[in-house]
Amino acid sequence: MGRRPSSAIAADRDPLVAQTRITFFRSGGPGGQHRNKTETAVRLIHLPTGLTVTAAEERSQRRNRAIAFERLRQRLAARNRRPTPRLATRATAASREARLRAKRLQARKKALRRSEDA
Repeated sequence: MGRRPSSAIAADRDPLVAQTRITFFRSGGPGGQHRNKTETAVRLIHLPTGLTVTAAEERSQRRNRAIAFERLRQRLAARNRRPTPRLATRATAASREARLRAKRLQARKKALRRSEDA
């Protein structure tokens, strides 16, 4: 019985892996020779939606790949989340009456401040 490559096993387990194109590249930036000469950065492109995520924080390609898949899952979840519809509310009769009472009181105060000449 032959061994299957780990990518085939991962694709069977997680359908997201089967829907993505994975590319590796040199990340650049600080980190010296190890970071500049090895392709540890990971770019994932989700083929059905066209979403692209990258991860280049770690020195390990395997850890960057795990980080990138987690980011892709978060982006897909955010994209699929539907906002809850806003419910229209109405002021109660008591609150409307209280507001009008306050406005009448304010109008009386201002009327008393006015001079009788004007």
